[in-house]
Amino acid sequence: MGLLVDGKWTDQWFDTKSTNGKFVRSASQFRNWIIPDGSVWSDNSKGFPAKSDRYHLYVSYACPWAHRTLIFRELKGLTEHISVSAVHPDMMTDGWTFHTDSYGASGDTLYGHEFAHQIYTKADQNYSGRVTVPILWDKQQETIVSNESAEIIRMFNSAFDGLTGNTTDYWPAPMRDDIEDVNQRIYDTLNNGVYKSGFATTQGAYDAAVYPLFDTLGWLEERLSTNRYLMGDTLTEADWRLFTTLIRFDPVYHLHFKCNRKRLTDYPNLWAYTRELYQMPGVAGTVNMHHIVRHYHYSHETVNPYRIVPINPVIDYGEPHGRGDRVTP
Repeated sequence: MGLLVDGKWTDQWFDTKSTNGKFVRSASQFRNWIIPDGSVWSDNSKGFPAKSDRYHLYVSYACPWAHRTLIFRELKGLTEHISVSAVHPDMMTDGWTFHTDSYGASGDTLYGHEFAHQIYTKADQNYSGRVTVPILWDKQQETIVSNESAEIIRMFNSAFDGLTGNTTDYWPAPMRDDIEDVNQRIYDTLNNGVYKSGFATTQGAYDAAVYPLFDTLGWLEERLSTNRYLMGDTLTEADWRLFTTLIRFDPVYHLHFKCNRKRLTDYPNLWAYTRELYQMPGVAGTVNMHHIVRHYHYSHETVNPYRIVPINPVIDYGEPHGRGDRVTP
């Protein structure tokens, strides 16, 4: 995994020496917004209009951050309005590629580029930074609208409602402060915590990440013992942000990232909750377990130097979940 420096690709892994062995995630740099009328969003970002067939989503099926956007594209009825390209699961010296020799890897269906970093330099020929997915692309202006998944799902949540007629709200105004609090803990200790554990290069950095991770899993297990969803009986973005980590936990994070005190299947409520979300209409089709397992084990040479892909347990996400009898206190 590399990065661009002044528009030039460099094969460079994360620098953990300068952070005492800790993995530090880079901030997303493209932070514009799609809003219904396309008016100016703020002093620091542009507003883009919500129009059909104007936007394209570049994703990796392996990546939990990109997976969020695929789920919201399904839930909000945007599959006919926003096109998609999926990268190859192997991320090697050239970063994400558009090679097509893996089921589900589509190639760059817009421009025929070979590498994802070419999308970044098409938007900004002098770009410096990591080349991450998702990438929300404006086909008309030929630029990146956003590469921040948390903001893309909020755009998908409401910006196109007038176009699709789908007004289901996963970020309801009265609950936003509570959702933010839950999101923050889950992001810091679990969504990103698995990476902080797996990419740690000192025992201290690993310990500092892995114990809070399992504290949060225990907290979530207790929360879901009475609540059907994280915010009670209302399904929100917090649930979907959590889901993309949970669906990867036993196949990848438990072994590959040394998050192995317990498996997801050892938490009855979390495991049933994950199955319920997986079984919701359209969601299972966004889960490409081959890409998920292959990407992590094959791409992370510093973690798995021989690139051996494990056989993994057989997990039945279609097993009945029994979550319908949960009562919100």
